[in-house]
Amino acid sequence: MQVFRYDKTFEGLLTALFDAYARKTFPERLIGPEEPEPMFSEECYEVVTDRVRASRVWTALERKLPREVRGMMMHVWLSEEPGSDELLFRYMRKVFDSRGPVSTDFADNDMLEARKLAQKVNKEALYLIQFVRFQRAGDDTFFAAVSPKYNALPLVLEHFKDRFADQKWLIYDLRRRYGFFYDLEKTTEVALLDDHENFPGGKLDEKLMAEDEKLFQDLWRGYFKSMAIKERINPKLHRQHLPRRFWKHLTEKQ
Repeated sequence: MQVFRYDKTFEGLLTALFDAYARKTFPERLIGPEEPEPMFSEECYEVVTDRVRASRVWTALERKLPREVRGMMMHVWLSEEPGSDELLFRYMRKVFDSRGPVSTDFADNDMLEARKLAQKVNKEALYLIQFVRFQRAGDDTFFAAVSPKYNALPLVLEHFKDRFADQKWLIYDLRRRYGFFYDLEKTTEVALLDDHENFPGGKLDEKLMAEDEKLFQDLWRGYFKSMAIKERINPKLHRQHLPRRFWKHLTEKQ
């Protein structure tokens, strides 16, 4: 069994593909830096991530694949599902080895699996757009904590930059412990050392809130309750359209 060990970055994955073609040996398994080498492996090749080689692979993919298919590949990568990197590795090999368009070969199992996984990630991105709730801090920065199932936060940044272009905001992924800060001009990736202290229970710490933030939250909860028609409440349908895992971040659910 051929095994490649890489740093679990997308550039590292592209470098691994470049090295596989250069060596003319293709791995059956891809493992991360801390993962143990599988039993009965013949060789464990150490991939050294190289931006130049990764860029050459991606440029070749741009020539072979339409934009929407490359976007699908990024969705698969952001899924972080076990084996998703090996799925992408196999898919990219087929793109380079096949004479025909792999992206339209719906009889191919890897193609179907990639599309299904990409759809799940896209659905999670839509959930973020719908269910992000900002809270204003004392310095007039608007904070929102999220905990998406998939790493979908990078996919929604353009939406929030367009929708809230006139205010500073930070959307923070508590599960992956990173977020993006918008300073009215650009977004920057950030990581907070005391993130769980600042977001107890999935919401901004009351000590950090602006003076009138609690008032606006009370008003919003009152509006939410007043709009509900008790006779038409359907808990099962409600959970279907608003999964319970998002409730801890929603002001109206507190």
